[in-house]
Amino acid sequence: MTRAAVAVGGQASYKDIVTLMHQWKVSALPVLAGDGRVIGVVSEADLLPKEENRPTAGSAPGDRPFADASKADALYAEQLMSSPAVTVHADATTAEAARIMARRRVKRLPVVDSGGVLRGIISRGDLLKVFLRSDDDIAAEARTVLSGLPAASGLDVRVSDGVVTLGGSLSDRALVPLVARAVRAVEGVVDIRLDLGPATHSDVGA
Repeated sequence: MTRAAVAVGGQASYKDIVTLMHQWKVSALPVLAGDGRVIGVVSEADLLPKEENRPTAGSAPGDRPFADASKADALYAEQLMSSPAVTVHADATTAEAARIMARRRVKRLPVVDSGGVLRGIISRGDLLKVFLRSDDDIAAEARTVLSGLPAASGLDVRVSDGVVTLGGSLSDRALVPLVARAVRAVEGVVDIRLDLGPATHSDVGA
C-alpha cells in the first residue's frame, strides 16, 4: 500500500484532476469529503467523455455519441466521480484486495479505515510486489507455517523462483489439501509441488 495517497476534494476542477493524474502518473484519484472519508473515485474513464463528446466538423448542434452526456459536461470531481467508491479495508489481505480488483475491474483501490477515512492506495503493482520476495524468505515462512501443523512439521521445504516443493512423508495423506492450502497462503508463493515419496508425486494447481 502507498500511504502518501494523492486525493482530491469534491470541488476539484476537471483541469486540476488531469494535472494531478499526469504529475503523479496515476489513472484514478479518490474523492474525499471534508472529514477525509472516501466518497468516490474519479478515473481516466470518467474524464474521457469530455474529449469523446467534442464536436467535429459537420456535426449537428447537440449531437452527442452518448445517450447520457452528463460527464462530458461535468466540471468538478463530485460530478465526474464514480460513487460509491470501490474500496478495501486496511486490514484486508493482499489476496482479498486482488479479488476485489479482479471482480470490479479496477486498477487501484483506496484503502480505508472502519470509518471510511482514506489511509492509502493499493495498486496492481503493489500486489505484485509480494512476488519479489526471496526464495529464502518464502522457505522460512513456509517452515513456520508447517511447524503449526504437527503432522506436517517434518516436511522438507525447497523453494526455487517462488515455486515451493514439499518433500518427505505425511502420516495421513488426507492432510495434503490442508498443507497445500496453508503453504499457498504464504505471500510470494507462485506454485506448490508435492514430492511425498515414490507413491505420491503430484503438482498442486494454482
